[in-house]
Order: sequence, then structure tokens, then C-alpha cells
Amino acid sequence: MEKQTNSQRFAAVAVLVFAFNMVLEAGEVRSQAAKTKYPRMAPVEEYLMADRNAEIALARCAAPESISHDATVLVSGRHGYKTAVEGKNGFVCVVERSWILPYHDSEFWNPSVRLSLCQNSPAARSHLPLTFKTTELALAGMSKTQMFGSIKAAFDKKESPMPEHGSMCYMMSRQQNFGPKFGNADPDLMFWFPRPYHMAWGADMPDSPVDVHQYSPQPITESTISVAKWADGTVAGANQR
Repeated sequence: MEKQTNSQRFAAVAVLVFAFNMVLEAGEVRSQAAKTKYPRMAPVEEYLMADRNAEIALARCAAPESISHDATVLVSGRHGYKTAVEGKNGFVCVVERSWILPYHDSEFWNPSVRLSLCQNSPAARSHLPLTFKTTELALAGMSKTQMFGSIKAAFDKKESPMPEHGSMCYMMSRQQNFGPKFGNADPDLMFWFPRPYHMAWGADMPDSPVDVHQYSPQPITESTISVAKWADGTVAGANQR
């Protein structure tokens, strides 16, 4: 076999470098595409559920039937949430949309996101208004930046309430959808407090079962505890978050 000349070796190296750069560029394009898949709000219709009964069922399956059966149920429309079922135990079940996620979340405008929650009475009085406010701003066509500023101003001016003592919710629906990154995640219970509060629970400490999320710009701490079963009683799988 003949030895390669310097020019041949140079050409071979150039081809390899070119191929390597193409792979890197393709990865970068895919990465950018993933980051900008939902750069803005989709048409309102994509966030709504055409079947009212399906939304009621999805909201209720956030908590065990013993709780959700007598809960108030809200459904979403073009102008916000309306009561679909009047309850009698103080709980309120609702399916939140993607704009309730953190502002930096790549799924913030993903119309397929469905987050089922059943909130207790303190949360329904003091935390549910945040869902209403955020939904109102989104449906008004505001950008994420505008929404962030409006929510911050509402809390700065004390126009939005802080979570009452004991505010919590069930989030145990097998059908909930956080988007492609997390899917239906884990069944859990969430507790809301004025920030900062997580250290009182030992949240986020090594081996602690309590996760914590600090809202922004809302001055709210959310503590989360995963549970072993979905609301229908079936055993949950491995942690997917």
C-alpha cells in the first residue's frame, strides 16, 4: 500500500474536522430549537379543553375521591376560570395551564401542559388568586416579561395575598402533564408559605424528603413531598423529576 502524501493527510484531516463541526452545529441547532419550541403563546384554543366533563374529571383526579368528590371544580375558558361544580368541603380542584410554571421554564407556553390540583380552603382563598391573576394576564396576550412585571407589582403593592397558614394542595393525578421533560412527574403534596420558610421544614437538606421551590417574582416558598400512590390508589413508579 502506498504511503499517503502530506496533501492527502491534510485533506483527510480537513474532512474529519468538517464532519465534526457539522455534528456540533446540528446539535446546537437542535438545542436552540428545543429552547425556542414555545417562544410565545399559542392560539388560546390550543390551551382549552373542548370536553367540559373531561376537564372536570382531570381536575378531580388530583386528589383521592374521598376529597375530590365533594370539592368545587373549576374549568377554564377564553376569559379565565369558571365554576363548573359547586362543592361543599372547602376544596377546589382545577387544571392549571403552562403559564403557571416558572418563567424560565421552556414549557411555559406549551399548550399541552395540564396540571391538576385540589387545593384546601386556605389555599383556595390565598393561593388560587395567583392562578386567576396569571391566567388573566396570559389570556390578555401579555409577554412573559410583562407578566413577570405585573405579578411583581401586585405583590409589591400588597394587592395579591400571601399564602394563609396551612395552605396546601393534592397533586396526585396520573394524567397530569408537565410537558416532555417531566411527563406526569410524581404524585405529591404541595405546601405554600410566605418566603423564606423552607428551613423550618428542613427542606432541601441532605436526605430530606421535602423539596423546595422559591417562586419568583412572587415572595412564596413551595415545599413538596412526594407520595407513594396516585389518587386512584395505584402505586407510583420511580421518581421521574
